[in-house]
Amino acid sequence: MGQVSEGTKTARFGFIAEHGDVFGIRYLCARLDVSVAGFYRWQNREYAERTLQNRRLAERILELFCEHNGNYGSPRIHAALRREGEVINRKRVERLMRDMSLVGKVSRLYRRTPLPANPCITVGNQKRQEAAPVAANEQWAGDVTYLKVNGQWSYLAVIIDLYSRSIVGWELSQTRTADLTVSALKKALMHREVKPGLLFHSDRGSEYGAYLFQDELARAGIRPSMNRPKHMTDNAHVESFFKTMKTETFHGLVFESATQLRMTLAWYIDSYYNTSRLHSSLGFNTPKEYESKAA
Repeated sequence: MGQVSEGTKTARFGFIAEHGDVFGIRYLCARLDVSVAGFYRWQNREYAERTLQNRRLAERILELFCEHNGNYGSPRIHAALRREGEVINRKRVERLMRDMSLVGKVSRLYRRTPLPANPCITVGNQKRQEAAPVAANEQWAGDVTYLKVNGQWSYLAVIIDLYSRSIVGWELSQTRTADLTVSALKKALMHREVKPGLLFHSDRGSEYGAYLFQDELARAGIRPSMNRPKHMTDNAHVESFFKTMKTETFHGLVFESATQLRMTLAWYIDSYYNTSRLHSSLGFNTPKEYESKAA
């Protein structure tokens, strides 16, 4: 207490506020040579400032929550505030969100119905033999999921860069064939400069094992890799993307046309997921930022 008594009045008031319940306010004020009235004026002023600060933070938290359509929970809200220069504790963000009843969307696991056994080409899981990528366009992964339009299924094929988690190519179709996956691959190759040796990983579905798709890989100098039989987690990054996408944007929505669905996908993938959404696995950077910082 001797060192505190030599400190500033603010430091002494802070000590009293922290230990007053134990030693008593009047006793500590006397020992630290400050008035009781002065302490309470300071406490009321601190409370008022804290209340105003909480109100300002709550307004910004609500704005961020709405900007991201309720997708962000407290970890991403906290990361977004820190990117804006706010010095704030994550527990404080959690408390303010709880006070406003703001809860980020919770992911649910989606599994697509597997196709019959692949009648075409199958290869081993080459990805398991290699280290994690250290740059963009070293390892890609692809998969297909289903989305309902006006009561009918449509199929979405995506290709993700395993370094930055960026979606580098995607295509939507009413049929789940090799034409769908080839179209997604061609779009990825249009947007990316790749070197021979890039690894492409997928499940063992016929849309990836088809000669049409495998020939397209070979022409680009891309090495194929596939899940081990009955090991869906071998392609966990794309599974995770589908789960996130459906939770954040598609859960509860009813699409009346393929055009409406395509526009929603274009917004989510190209304007939000790749460029605006913070990824915890990337140190709360967006895929675009993560690649730019590594360049």
